[in-house]
Amino acid sequence: MERVPAAPGTSPGPSALPSPALDLTLDAARLTARLVDVPSVSGGEKELADAIETALRALPHLRVDRHGNNVVARTALGRAERVVLAGHIDTVPIADNVPSRLVDGELWGCGTSDMKAGVAVQLRIAATVPAPNRDLTFVFYDNEEVEADRNGLGHLARDRPDWLAGDFAVLLEPSDGQVEGGCQGTLRVKLRTAGQRAHSARSWRGENAVHAAAPILARLAAYEPRRPVIDGLEFREGLNAVGITGGVAGNVIPDECTVTVNYRYAPDRTEAEALEHVREVFAHCPVDELVVDDSSGPAMPGLSHPAAAAFLAAVGGEARPKFGWTDVSRFSALGVPAVNYGPGDPNLAHRRDERVAAAAVLRCEERLRAWLTS
Repeated sequence: MERVPAAPGTSPGPSALPSPALDLTLDAARLTARLVDVPSVSGGEKELADAIETALRALPHLRVDRHGNNVVARTALGRAERVVLAGHIDTVPIADNVPSRLVDGELWGCGTSDMKAGVAVQLRIAATVPAPNRDLTFVFYDNEEVEADRNGLGHLARDRPDWLAGDFAVLLEPSDGQVEGGCQGTLRVKLRTAGQRAHSARSWRGENAVHAAAPILARLAAYEPRRPVIDGLEFREGLNAVGITGGVAGNVIPDECTVTVNYRYAPDRTEAEALEHVREVFAHCPVDELVVDDSSGPAMPGLSHPAAAAFLAAVGGEARPKFGWTDVSRFSALGVPAVNYGPGDPNLAHRRDERVAAAAVLRCEERLRAWLTS
């Protein structure tokens, strides 16, 4: 194993974390390592947001604004089209995988794939393409990995929608260097069953709420998800239990049980239609209460939009569906067509062994630069 070399003028001591100062002359792979080495778990992004803001304010061709821990930088060249490049700066909790390390051409560390490699590409384009063929807006936002009401892009859409205006947006979420169209919606509900407490030695005097949840689990096990084809892309839905709680004590018949269910649905359904579908699925189960715990709508692929088609032609490859939820949904709601395109492998996101190929990061940077300068 080897550490990614420190930037010129810094100490390469093996146990010391690098300074949060960002050197945008580093290539995107090395810059990714610097970003990883500034911890930014959701809710703790201030240090990294400060470093990004400082680095961007040193670039005279950009106007830089900040809202909370969300940093937005823009060119104002009067081009015919404006493109938004967006990425979140937070990560899931660190799992003994910081600081970063380079092993056989792969950069390991928390957030390498999701999505500090994409953020590094954004920063490199911001620093090295001062006169792009389209006006550019760079958005770096916080709290993407947690509940929707904390999402920094959502806060910008609510409070500063003019900062997000554009003709097309690229979200640098991990897509393994392939364009991924749209995204699926996500709905999380809590299904509660009720019973009556009793001493477990006299169980016939009570009603077991955990047992009452059995039909819910049976319905989930038998559920057959859709696989609709939209704009030529096959999406795969899923309806799954992701948690179950119940029980009072080892000698008490429980009077309450909660099954948490997550529905990942294709973009041909609205949030309201998704909720109605879930209600229908469990209509004949003994559910005493259904509570919506979290909901984020989908986004259609939109690959027929001229800007999206031109982007796909420029970067190459074959478009794929985005199975997870991403913030292309928020751009779609603002009327800005958007796609996912980033260097990370989504299958490695959030893992203890999260990593990204250095060559993939450099390739993504090169392709975006070519698209914005040709």
